[in-house]
Amino acid sequence: MLEVKDLSVTYPGVKAVNDVSLAVRPGEVLGLVGESGSGKSTIALAIMRLIAPPGRITAGKVLLAGRDLMTLPADEMIKVRGAQISMIFQDPFTSLNPVFTVGEQIAEAVRLHQGLKKRAAWEKAVGMLDLVRIKDPGSRSKDYPHQFSGGMRQRVMIAMALACQPGLLIADEPTTALDVTVQAEILRLLQELQAKLGLSIIYITHNFGIVREICGRVVVLHQGSVVEEGETAAIFNAPRNAYTQRLIESLRIISGR
Repeated sequence: MLEVKDLSVTYPGVKAVNDVSLAVRPGEVLGLVGESGSGKSTIALAIMRLIAPPGRITAGKVLLAGRDLMTLPADEMIKVRGAQISMIFQDPFTSLNPVFTVGEQIAEAVRLHQGLKKRAAWEKAVGMLDLVRIKDPGSRSKDYPHQFSGGMRQRVMIAMALACQPGLLIADEPTTALDVTVQAEILRLLQELQAKLGLSIIYITHNFGIVREICGRVVVLHQGSVVEEGETAAIFNAPRNAYTQRLIESLRIISGR
């Protein structure tokens, strides 16, 4: 479905991503795991063509259904974001506009990508809030982001990201800012939606425990490079790279297992 080939991203004096290649299969959850600064989020932003100056994508291809996103005109890339690939972030509050209701924001995305009329787009927005299990979605659609808890805001972001039925969702540490109970609820929701909608998901995290729970395959990143990749169970049980071994060992120390 998505193939990244020899991707490199640089900032002044720093090569943040170094010749990274990876692939996401249809309907799978791929984990990108590594410490802060390992290049995980930079890869996600590069896939979306959202690297801000002075950062630059200096090499590589990103093939979506065989089409190289790196060569698309800017107006064509706008059509890809949200409609074919969507992304949710660690802090949903900074991604939601505080002056518009959540229903308006979801409906706007639907109108932009699917050309629905205002009423139909609003009905779609309410339906998406219901899909992510926000109670009384018709009423809550008229509320503003500050009226939602952190977990509910993340559900809103998931609803917005999936409203236009993209085939691929990039989830950039979406549960890090949430408490453990809410984190588990969001992970279960993502698993259920992935199965129901047949989504492909790239799940970005520093937590190997989450990867072990929800990802079929994993790519381990260290200092901007891929150091190990493969089936999650195989890597967790027999990691070959010393860095991967340290990540897994730190998880076992924390969990006591």
